[in-house]
Amino acid sequence: MRSRWNAHALEALLKKDSEPEFEKSLGRLEEIVKKLENGNLSLEEAMKLFEEGVQLSRSCQKQLEEAEKRVEMLVRKADGSLARTPFEREREQEKG
Repeated sequence: MRSRWNAHALEALLKKDSEPEFEKSLGRLEEIVKKLENGNLSLEEAMKLFEEGVQLSRSCQKQLEEAEKRVEMLVRKADGSLARTPFEREREQEKG
């Protein structure tokens, strides 16, 4: 589930406030996916892991959305000066 965001800018932004929580959650989510893909779990174990994974996914998504709100892009105006504009997702731009 990767986006076209500038990876370096996003990493720097996330490191500012939430790196330990975000990185820890993402790492745990990857572990859960591997365990579920392996298929050697009881239905009850799989459901518990799935529920935990959904919660982690939502938490990570929320953190990414909060980081996105803080990102600003510099845009060059017609006169050559730079202006700051809010970051917008590509899919939102495609709608407009």
